[in-house]
Amino acid sequence: MQSTRRSWKPAPAVIQQSQLQQKRELPDAAATQALGRELAGQLPPGSILLLLGDLGAGKTCLVQGLARGLGIDEPITSPTFALAQHYQGQGRRALVHLDLYRLELAAAADELLAQEEEEALALGAVLAVEWPERLSVLPPEAWQVGLELRDPADPDAGRTAWITPAGR
Repeated sequence: MQSTRRSWKPAPAVIQQSQLQQKRELPDAAATQALGRELAGQLPPGSILLLLGDLGAGKTCLVQGLARGLGIDEPITSPTFALAQHYQGQGRRALVHLDLYRLELAAAADELLAQEEEEALALGAVLAVEWPERLSVLPPEAWQVGLELRDPADPDAGRTAWITPAGR
């Protein structure tokens, strides 16, 4: 089976032109999780957060921080085989975590997103989506975080994050 995985690279011209997009250097996993906790404070219930980046770029690590920021204490792992995980935090905060990596057909990814978005809205949850590149169209109302390893040969060298608020 041939992989349809595409490498995600931000377009430098877009990064330079967009004053609404933030670039953040993340020296380690702790900084990546801290960014997730920070985003938890900015994302209102029902928000969609698209996480773009190659394998090992830190998407699940960021979701772990997001979960902590939402008051979720249970371990967060990538739902690669389950496709979706639901977590309830303290109070009314909740998280729905999708991983579309295994879905090769855009129609299947679109259908799963639609189902889980409906569930997330009913729960008042933040919907975090890994591998949104599998979708036929990215939801325009979504926040986006692109993650890229500084040195793909050395995952401990840190990463760069590009954060784009919803609708930008």
